[in-house]
Amino acid sequence: MIGKARAGDLGTRPRSGVKGIGRWRTRPPAPVTLGLLLIVAGAAAASESAPDAVAVLASPAAPVAGGPLRAMAVAERPLDVALTVLDPRGVLLARTRERHGGPPYWWEVEVTTRHPGTYRACLGGTMACEEVRVDAAAGRRPVGDGAWPIARQWNRASEDLYAAWIEKLFDDPLAAEPSWRSLHEVTRQPERNFLFDHLGLGEDGERGLRLEPDCADLPYVLRAYFAWKLGLPFGWSECSRGDGGHPPSCPRWSAAPTLPAGGDELAAAQRFFLALEDAVQSGNGRVPATSDGGDFYPTRLSVDGLRPGTVYADPYGHTLLLVQRVDQTPSSPGLLLAVDAQPDGTVARKRYWRGNFLFALDPTLGSPGFKRFRPVVGERGALRPLANREIAAAPDYGDYGLEQYDAGVEGFYDRVDAVLSPRPVDPERVFRATIDALEEQMRARLRSVANGEAYVAAHPGVIAMPEGASIFETSGAWEDFATPSRDLRLLIALDVVRAFPAKVEAQPQRFAMPAGRRAAEVRADLDDLLRAESAARQLTYTRSDGSPWTLTLADLLGRAEALEMAYNPNDCVEVRWGAAPGSAEMATCRRHAPAEQAARMARYRVWFHERRRPPR
Repeated sequence: MIGKARAGDLGTRPRSGVKGIGRWRTRPPAPVTLGLLLIVAGAAAASESAPDAVAVLASPAAPVAGGPLRAMAVAERPLDVALTVLDPRGVLLARTRERHGGPPYWWEVEVTTRHPGTYRACLGGTMACEEVRVDAAAGRRPVGDGAWPIARQWNRASEDLYAAWIEKLFDDPLAAEPSWRSLHEVTRQPERNFLFDHLGLGEDGERGLRLEPDCADLPYVLRAYFAWKLGLPFGWSECSRGDGGHPPSCPRWSAAPTLPAGGDELAAAQRFFLALEDAVQSGNGRVPATSDGGDFYPTRLSVDGLRPGTVYADPYGHTLLLVQRVDQTPSSPGLLLAVDAQPDGTVARKRYWRGNFLFALDPTLGSPGFKRFRPVVGERGALRPLANREIAAAPDYGDYGLEQYDAGVEGFYDRVDAVLSPRPVDPERVFRATIDALEEQMRARLRSVANGEAYVAAHPGVIAMPEGASIFETSGAWEDFATPSRDLRLLIALDVVRAFPAKVEAQPQRFAMPAGRRAAEVRADLDDLLRAESAARQLTYTRSDGSPWTLTLADLLGRAEALEMAYNPNDCVEVRWGAAPGSAEMATCRRHAPAEQAARMARYRVWFHERRRPPR
C-alpha cells in the first residue's frame, strides 16, 4: 500500500521521452522542478498501514512572482490537519483545514505570490512539505528541451492526486445538473482545473487545447492530459469492438510520442489529443476481465475501488467516469456521481443508478463494469502496461479482482448498493432518489434531441442511417445526433422505476422497512408516490413551429412503446418525444424519416422492445 512508497518514487530521473511509438530515447539529465513529492512520516514508511502517508503537488510548474501558486495535498486517511503556504520569509499566506473527498482525501489552496524565492506548501505542520521555487519573471521551462519527459511514475501517490484532480474538476453542488458543450469548457476554468496552464504554454486559455471527446474517449483524454502535465507515462491500445461472437481484443499497444518543445509544443499536443480521440473506442473498455490486453483492469467493489477516476464500461458501448462518492447519511443513501460525453461533444454529470449503469454478463460482449487504468511503467528503455498478476501483487495497487462477475447481474447491483449504502435504507428515500435520477436522464435527453434539431436546421437534407447493429456504433452525423443507445438506456430506466415498488415487496430484507408496515402496504405507498411524483415532474421541449410543449414524467412513462421508435433525427421533434399520431401535440410536425428508414426501424424495433443490443 502507500506506506511502502519511498520519497524518491515521485522524484527526478534521467530525462526520458518517447520516440516514435513505444520506445524510449534517453536524454542527458536536465534540471526539473519536482512539483510532486511524496512524504512518508518517520518509521511508518515500512508499514502498509501508515496513517500519515501523503502526497503534495504544486502548480504551475514554473510559478512567477505576482502570479498564482496552487497547492494540493492528498492522503489515504481523513487526517484532521491543515494545508498551509508560507512565503520565502516564513509569512503565512494561506491556511485551510477544509478536507474534501475520501478516499483519497484532499486539501487545496491558492495564493498570489508576492516575491521571488522559495515558498513552502505543508500539510499538518511539518508532516509533509514541498519547497517551490518562484522566479521573478517567466522564462524557466522545467521540461527542458522536450515535452512529455518521463519524470515521474504511476504509484499510489500519483493515483491519489489524479483522483483528487478529477473530483475537483467536476465538483458542483449535489442538486445541480452540470453540463458543458465540450471538455475544454471545463479545463479552461481555473477555479476547477488545478492544473490550469501548469506548463505555461497558454494550454488552457481561449486559444489553448480544444478537447471534444465522446464517451469512450473521455477517460483517455483526461488521463493523457494529467500525464502530459506532470510527466507521467501514458499509452493506449488499439482494440477491436468485438464481432462474430467474439469479445473485443487489443493486438497493439502504443506509447505517447515525444512532442517538440517551444512554440510548436502546443500545436503538437493538440494533434496528439485529436489522434488519441480517433484511436480509441468503446471496445477498449470491454476487453475480457481476465485478459492482460487493453488499458483497463477490473477493480474490486469497495469504497476505495469506486474512487474518482475509475471508469465504468457498460456492455453496449457507453463509458462513464466516476467523479465523486458521497457517504450514506441517516437521511439519505450513499451516492456515486459520474460524467460522460456524448458524440456531439456534450459532457454532463450523472448519478449512479441502474438506468445509467447498465450491466450484463455475455461473453460475446466482453467484460463491462468498474475498471481502472493499467499503470504504465518504464523498464529497460521501454514503456509497457502492467499485467493483471502484477497489479494484484503491486504494493501500490493490489486491487485487481473479478468479484463483479461472480454473482450474476442482480448480485452486481446488490454489491454496489452495499458499498454505497452499507446500512439498510428507507425505501421511500431510495425511490425518490431513483425518480430523481430518471428525471435527470430525461433532461439529458432533452439536450441531445435539441442538439439534433439544431443540426438539422443548419444542415438540410437526410442524415444517412446505418444498417443493422451499426445504428448503435458508427460515425458522422448519425452517431452525433441519433439516440438509439441513449433511448435503449432510457427504456431500461423506465422499467427500473416502474418495477421498484414490487422489488421492495419481494425483497424487504434489503430495506429499512417502516415499523408496523407490511411489505404489501409499503409497495402500495410507493405506487402512490410514483403517481404523485410523475405527475408533478415536468419538462418542456420546443416543437417544430417553435412553440413550447410540456410533458410530465407520467406522460413519458406511458410512452415507452412510442420511444422504441423515437431515435431518428430525420423525424420531427414531436416524433422524437413520442407524440401520438393525430394528437394536438403532433399537429406541428413537418418532417419524417424516409420510408425506407422507417421500415428498417420497424424491423429493429424488437431490440428496443426486448431491451437488448443485437450482436455485432
